[in-house]
Amino acid sequence: MRIIFILFLSFYFTMAKAQTRSSLDSVFVLPDTVVAFTIESLYTTILESHPIVKQTRLLSEVAKQEIRLARGSFDPKIETRLSTKELNNKEYYNKWIAAFTVPTWLPLDPKVGIEQNSGLFIDPENTVPAADNNQQIFTGISLPVGKGLLIDDRRAALLQAKLFTKMAEAEQIKLINKILLEAAKDYWQWYYHYYNYRLLSQNATIAKEIFSRVKLNATFGEASGVDTVQAKITLQQRLVEQQESYLEFTLAGIRISNYLWDASGGPLSLSSKAAPVLERNDGTLLELQTLSELTLLAKENHPELIKLGVKLDQLEIDRKLAAEYLKPRLDLSYTFLNQPIRPTGEFQPFTLGDNYKFGLDFSMPILIRKERAKLAQTRIKIKSTDYELTQTQREIINQVNSVYNQIITTNKIIDQQNAMAHNYERLLQAELLNLENGESDLFKINVQQEKLIQSQSKLLKLKAEYEKLKATLYWAAGIRNLKTE
Repeated sequence: MRIIFILFLSFYFTMAKAQTRSSLDSVFVLPDTVVAFTIESLYTTILESHPIVKQTRLLSEVAKQEIRLARGSFDPKIETRLSTKELNNKEYYNKWIAAFTVPTWLPLDPKVGIEQNSGLFIDPENTVPAADNNQQIFTGISLPVGKGLLIDDRRAALLQAKLFTKMAEAEQIKLINKILLEAAKDYWQWYYHYYNYRLLSQNATIAKEIFSRVKLNATFGEASGVDTVQAKITLQQRLVEQQESYLEFTLAGIRISNYLWDASGGPLSLSSKAAPVLERNDGTLLELQTLSELTLLAKENHPELIKLGVKLDQLEIDRKLAAEYLKPRLDLSYTFLNQPIRPTGEFQPFTLGDNYKFGLDFSMPILIRKERAKLAQTRIKIKSTDYELTQTQREIINQVNSVYNQIITTNKIIDQQNAMAHNYERLLQAELLNLENGESDLFKINVQQEKLIQSQSKLLKLKAEYEKLKATLYWAAGIRNLKTE
């Protein structure tokens, strides 16, 4: 009987050693039936097929259409008007005009056209020579020399639309980074639950074998009934932990499925054969830029800061336009009549002092209260946005510093936790030697095992937390797609 008990001790000792090795090493060795699914693969799938990402790309299209809309104010325009009156068989008047206008970025608007006027009661100002078949060709320009010379509504609208493109791109980066951060956190949570389940499954297998051996020894009288109960309780505890971890692992996999879509927009489910992996050899190694580099990247590229910068640029355009409206309206126009060609097809030289029309249009509010108020409001908005930009930049930099320090601290904790797990292994080995020498019992062994399992599970959780913090750091710095390469 004593031989059987010694065999049991030998088996237990061997299984315990295997347990400590596998929980730290072989738990990360995936079987051939498993397919590795990396975080980069998840990112790629999201960027290619996720509906939210596709939706954000529409922002670029919206921005393009905003520019197109604003450029519509500069579209060349053809216009024609016809007005005629006949009463008691008398043609009072017959007036027709057709013109082609080309708005330009400069406030000069060229215009060319032809008019034909006839009738018994034509206004003198509309009378044209009968020798030219009652027709007249005109070519002219209009120029605002007061309000509208430096900037006007149509130029301001186009400038604003071009800035909106930059703002739309920043908003797109912000939304994509947000969903990638959520995906990264869910991925590394899945990573923890997956390997924690493998760890607890190994311990459940060992507990099952130990219970079988203790039960066998009790049958031969080499173990007490208390030892059997103790082994049974340990097995039950390991099975409960295994089932709980399996549920958490399954739920984490379902959350990953939220991010999986095919090219045609159909939802995909995470394969049961997929497994998360940490591609680097040392998952706790800090492979990041220095804090100063990340801070500089955040100041230059963070979507929120870009959006506020664009908002300031837009407000500056509004300020220039409001200041332009303080000027009086003074519009000049000059039109050549039948120069250099007459309606009959004859050419004649340009002359400024003959055959022309000149116009001057002047107006100005006396108190310009509306215009001054508009300018003051714009200046207030600029100052308010400056304050917002300063505060937002400070919050972003502090957030980068905070997450960076968390990463540094977590890295140190991982090293300490790793050393702690190794020390628990040594304690377990020592307790097993004591058991061999008759100086320990199953209860003490189980206590050491429980501490070892907890330390190893916490080590897995810390590694997953470290990866979450890395993704959070790139998100806090506003780096596109949460990666610098």
